Formats: sequence, C-alpha cells, structure tokens
Amino acid sequence: MAVIRPFKAVRPTKENIEKVASVPYDVVNREEAYQQAQGNSYNFLRVTRSEIELDEKINPYDPEVYQLAKSNYQKMKEEGILIQDNSERFYLYRQIMGNHSQIGITATFSVEDYDNDIIMKHEKTRKVKEDDRTNHIINTGAQTGVVFLTYKGVEAVNEIIKQTETTTEPLYDFTSDDGIRHTVWIVPEDFNDIIIYELEQVQKLYIADGHHRAASASRTQKEKRAANPDHNGNEEYNFFIAVLFDAAQLKIMPYNRVVLDLYGNTYDSLIEKIKTNFFVENTETAEVENVRTIKMYLDKKWYKLSPNQNIKKEKLIGDNLDVSILQNYLLTPFLGIGDPRTDTRIDFIGGIRGTKELEKLVDSGKAQVAFSLFPVSVDDLINISNAGETMPPKSTWFEPKLRDGLLIHEI
Repeated sequence: MAVIRPFKAVRPTKENIEKVASVPYDVVNREEAYQQAQGNSYNFLRVTRSEIELDEKINPYDPEVYQLAKSNYQKMKEEGILIQDNSERFYLYRQIMGNHSQIGITATFSVEDYDNDIIMKHEKTRKVKEDDRTNHIINTGAQTGVVFLTYKGVEAVNEIIKQTETTTEPLYDFTSDDGIRHTVWIVPEDFNDIIIYELEQVQKLYIADGHHRAASASRTQKEKRAANPDHNGNEEYNFFIAVLFDAAQLKIMPYNRVVLDLYGNTYDSLIEKIKTNFFVENTETAEVENVRTIKMYLDKKWYKLSPNQNIKKEKLIGDNLDVSILQNYLLTPFLGIGDPRTDTRIDFIGGIRGTKELEKLVDSGKAQVAFSLFPVSVDDLINISNAGETMPPKSTWFEPKLRDGLLIHEI
C-alpha cells in the first residue's frame, strides 16, 4: 500500500517561472552550472549549486556552500520570487520533448515506504552524494530536487490527470532553452481523496531517477526524528517530493561509454581480443537497433559487436543486460576497467547527446574507444527492482529531465 500526500508547494510566481526553473543540480558540472546562471540572479542553480557564487577553490561540500544555499533560498522567498500555496494540493507536471509527452502527479511520498521497499530501488547510492544532498536539505529546510517515480498506471488516476489537463488552466506553461515544454497544473481539490485511495491500492512504486535525492530524504528524516522528542510521523520531514508517472509513458535512452586509453592494446590487438567473446563486423551505422548488440567506435570506424557462444545466460536479470555484457566480457578483461563507479579511465555519455558526441570524443583524442548501447526497458527496471537486484552503474538515462525550482517541498 503506497502513501501519497498533497502538500503546500513553495513555487515561483508565474512571471518569474522561466527565470527560476533550472536544470537538475546533478546533470551539470560546476563550470556548466556557473555558465547557465550567469546574468540571472534567480536561476535556481544558485540554490542547488550555490558553490558557483564562491571561489572555485572552495570545496563544493564545504559548510559555506550549504549556508549560501540557505541564504539564497530565503532571499528568493523574502523578495517574493518564491511563494507558498495556502492549502495542500496535488500538481500535474507535463513535459513535451519532440514527439514524446509524459505527464505525472507531483506529490509527497512516505520515507517509510522508501525504507520498507514499497518504493523500490534499482541503483546503489554513493555516500558522498548522499552527504551532499542531506546537508543541503537540512540547511535549506527544503527538498529542492524532485524524485522521478514510476508505477503500472491506474485507470482512475489516469482519468483524473486527463480531466485536469484538458479542463483546467495551467499554472505554468513555458519552453526551456533546450526546447522542452514544461506545463504545471494544480489538481482540483475534489480529486484529492480519490488519488489517495487509488494509490493506497498500489503495492509497489519504483524509482526511475533520483536515488540520491530519495536516500538523502530518508537520512534527513532519521536526523530530524532523533532531534524531535514529540515526533509523531506526520511531520513534513517524513515525506519527500516526487513526480509519479505511468510507466507506459516513459522514455529511457542509453547510457553510452567511452574509455580514455586502450590499456596497452593496439587497434588490431584489441579487436582480436574482442573476437574471443563477440562476432565483430564493420558497419556504417552508429545507432544500435536492438538488444544483444553493441556498437563500438574505434580508429574512426564503427563496428557491430554481437555476443558469441562464450557469453552464457546468467541467473541474475541484471547480468544479462547489454551494459553488463559489455562490462564483464569486454571492458574488464580487455580494457582493464574494474569498478565503473570509481575507475577514472571510463566516462559515461547520456544518450541525449547522441552518437556524434562519441565520435567527437574519440576523434579529438579525449577518449580512445566508445561504445553505443541499446536502452534498457522500463520492464527491465521493474523486474530488476522486484528481484531485489541493482542495475549496473549508469544503465539508464531518462529524458526529459525534471526541472528544479518548479515545485519545492519544505520540511
């Protein structure tokens, strides 16, 4: 049984929405965040990545960074750039990217459901990133980053979404610099009880993206609970903000790889080693058309790699994904890539950047070889979560990304 609650969102005024809304804090590096916020004192990266206003020598996890995030957030509220709704509401958030559209309910969800695996995970988290967002939440008193949840949709909830979308005036409707259209509605209060009841019947929700945000909300709850002798379970810190999408709507893109050197191999010797586990063919196309196929870019040429008889079916679902096959049968034995979470010789390129980005990195000499993959499916994600497994690192790239600063949950 899943718990969902409306909440009093802190949000930009309508006239300031395009100034405030920003890319998620974790899809840009410090320099990119700095560039995006230039000339705009209300860009929400000044809250989520406040280190961009400090000397670049200051560690992004320094306490000064979190104090500045708090100060910038409070300033935006004091100046009326951000306001808080008077009543607890559900919100719809729709994104349109090209021909793809997805719309979900923005609400708060139970930390206990996360802790007790009603909200399922498929990725491991890194302590340093958990520390960062936990400190950010505690200092600002707000969850400024939204978790991306999915589930097998419920007809009654989908009907409410459709009615709200077609009969209610949007709260916001704008197109961001990357061409993605973002629209937000406040759901009529008459629907609140129905949404709550219908979600109570759902056994499992799944994190699609935002594992560190959810883990940090859980850690924050433990700290706040320990410090509150009157804790009763209804405090806002017991819940975290997320958007819940019907799985049928979602678009997963591949998470491609580049390796910075050839681990002592020549082009020819590497190809000969790869033939141990794969059929290797020259190809003119960079795109991967189906599962169990990997494309490799080496020496300005594309190759198609297909698993041969040496690659056996594994017991774990995740070990049969193409990303695992690439790691276990090529990257580790032939290119010396150990743990991809920590190995500095490998980099990961979101599918939104396309295969041209892979060619660019290799042709420039920044990398020596690149691998293009077919995206995993939402069914893979759900099945792996249900089995209690974790996805290999950097397996899924969801697009479009949820913007930061649209709707904020104060704890």
